[in-house]
Amino acid sequence: MKHFRVSFLVTFICLGISAWWGYTHGGVQTMLAALGIAVILGVMEVSLSFDNAVVNASVLKNWDKFWQGLFLGVGIIIAVFGMRLVFPLVIVAQAADLGLMEVWNLALSNPEQYSMHLTNHHAEVAAFGGIFLLLVFLNFLLDSEKETHWLGRIEEKLGALGKISSISVMIALGTLMASLSMIEEGQKLVVLTAGLWGILTYVGVDVVSGLLEGDNGDGNVGDIVKRGGIGGFLYLEVLDASFSFDGVIGAFAITKDVVIIMLGLAIGAMFVRSMTVFLVRKGTLDEFVYLEHGAHYAIGILAVIMLVSMKFHIPEIFTGLIGVAFILASLWSSIRYKRRMALEEGQTEALEAVKATAV
Repeated sequence: MKHFRVSFLVTFICLGISAWWGYTHGGVQTMLAALGIAVILGVMEVSLSFDNAVVNASVLKNWDKFWQGLFLGVGIIIAVFGMRLVFPLVIVAQAADLGLMEVWNLALSNPEQYSMHLTNHHAEVAAFGGIFLLLVFLNFLLDSEKETHWLGRIEEKLGALGKISSISVMIALGTLMASLSMIEEGQKLVVLTAGLWGILTYVGVDVVSGLLEGDNGDGNVGDIVKRGGIGGFLYLEVLDASFSFDGVIGAFAITKDVVIIMLGLAIGAMFVRSMTVFLVRKGTLDEFVYLEHGAHYAIGILAVIMLVSMKFHIPEIFTGLIGVAFILASLWSSIRYKRRMALEEGQTEALEAVKATAV
């Protein structure tokens, strides 16, 4: 439980602020409603981002203590205030041609209009986040050097395609072009531009790492990220942004109060970070070998859902549950794998003992 102490502390603080905010804006009844909504938003954020915690842990376990501490310390500030508060404000500011303080006042005084501005630009954000997450999934799936395969021969065959240069980018571009068929004519250019920025951001990790860290340029994005450093830090922050905005949009379906949304999502974000620390410190990913696979497949499904959501509404509960389902399935497969390996090891030891006795 020690890994979750800070999360519980932040939860009590956020719930206290939620209670005060609700009480000052409508008395006891509003206070109780604010507390309930904050808890619901926290749970929703955890369910939507659990696979994010697993992927974060799979990357962080290879980093040194400095970069781990920087991401888990500075990163949480960026995650809570940057991605879940400032980022939506910036989007509305650009869309409505307003200053940040004007948008903040709009969010407090007229949350319905603020929500409308935000949701009107869902397609562009979904294109950026969906394509970026798709590349994260493809980089994992199409890896010719991956030795452990959850889906057996099928996954092994797909991994062999990773030998083809830039195949992930080609698939992402093809998916982006195909998704434009769901978009109205007047929006196609901005959605295409947003999707291309998703690809450029993903590839840009490699470029930034090479410029700032003197990388020799031989590795791909996955190798850069696994080594840690500036490139890896930026990669995880963009990954978190792709997850977080989906949660922000979903939160407005529950409440229009931007303060309660920020507090509720902050609770969830803290628990996601704590889960990341727990997975890294306990070596859980080494113990459950398919957990990382389940998280990446969940990310692949989320990428598709985000792209489809540019035209169709996908309930947030479905998005969260499908991610949890993949995690649980991979956990179950990992447990079965451990039991099988233990059984085979026991049989081998017994056979060696029989041979030794015979001699």
